[in-house]
Amino acid sequence: MTPVTIRPSTPADIPAITAIYAHHVRHGIASFEEVPPSEAEMTARRDGVLGDGFPYIVAEREGTVLGYAYLGKYRPRPAYRHTVENSIYVAHDAARQGIGRALLSELLTLAKAGPWQQMMAVISDLESGSEELHARFGFEKVGHMRSIGFKFERWIDVIVMQKAIG
Repeated sequence: MTPVTIRPSTPADIPAITAIYAHHVRHGIASFEEVPPSEAEMTARRDGVLGDGFPYIVAEREGTVLGYAYLGKYRPRPAYRHTVENSIYVAHDAARQGIGRALLSELLTLAKAGPWQQMMAVISDLESGSEELHARFGFEKVGHMRSIGFKFERWIDVIVMQKAIG
């Protein structure tokens, strides 16, 4: 299998990013959104992340975007300015191929080069392998919120994981 390339996202990636996220919204619980956002909305979200000084990256193989990830503010209050939250989404047909691992590895490298001290992961799809992925990179489970989200006619738990990066 051809190796995956991790690179900064570009505006040309928005259709693929939108499609990947739309699948998660429609069929999964990694996102609590219920209506997939448009390409215009995903462009605005990406622009906001980049405008705040955070990285927004994609994983690509043979010209096809297979996943994307970004860092963002953990919370809006100034006291949290040294803490980031990661978000990682992998195309449904590229799961379990190391895409998430490659994206998280690059996010950690980028975060360590920045001014941040802590990275958080807020995980709602507890069967996706995301918890195990983050644990392999040294994240520790620091919280478990039970039945906090409601999607697809069921209550969903969310866990919080944390890693010191500074």
